[in-house]
Amino acid sequence: MLDTYALPYDPEYPVVCLDEKSVQLLDHVREPLPPVPGYPARVDHEYKRCGTVNLFIEFEPLTGQRSVTVTERRTSQEYAARLQALDRRYPEAKKIRLIQDQLSTHSPAALYDTLPAEEANRLRKRFEWIYTPKHASWLNMAEMEWAALQRQCLDRRIAAKEALETEVAAWERHRNARAVKVNWEFTTQAARGKMARHYKQVE
Repeated sequence: MLDTYALPYDPEYPVVCLDEKSVQLLDHVREPLPPVPGYPARVDHEYKRCGTVNLFIEFEPLTGQRSVTVTERRTSQEYAARLQALDRRYPEAKKIRLIQDQLSTHSPAALYDTLPAEEANRLRKRFEWIYTPKHASWLNMAEMEWAALQRQCLDRRIAAKEALETEVAAWERHRNARAVKVNWEFTTQAARGKMARHYKQVE
């Protein structure tokens, strides 16, 4: 996976980091008090739960482009739909290098559970499946995008799926317009030093 990150940009073999996470929708029980001279805005600590939704992010680190999609569930069907969207996004690509964690739905099996066998097989061949090691999902650059999204957009109460979609879309457009990339410095050589004890166990 780290060797994949080190490859130069190739539009015929785009590298895409995919990840998903649940987000809880929260509403205010009492309306916040707006800021006034001498006092910041004040928000009551009590809140109302409004359910959860799922967010998918697909991040292309070498171009600084990302796409965030809000879904109501996190099943094989939603995952297969995201891979279909990637297939349409890169029609000229020979293969899409897909970096993701080892969540149970993140596998070719999800395609066969959801799509006709012929389409699932075609789609499976469109991807080079690259997984982060177990307990090391932090190696997926999409995790850094989650941190930015949380800090810049989600660090407040959002009560409705529609409102979340609007906010996330605005964040995505702003970040894509600036082509924000990740300054990735964790190389294969660095990993061999940091994880030397694990290499010894394998030997």
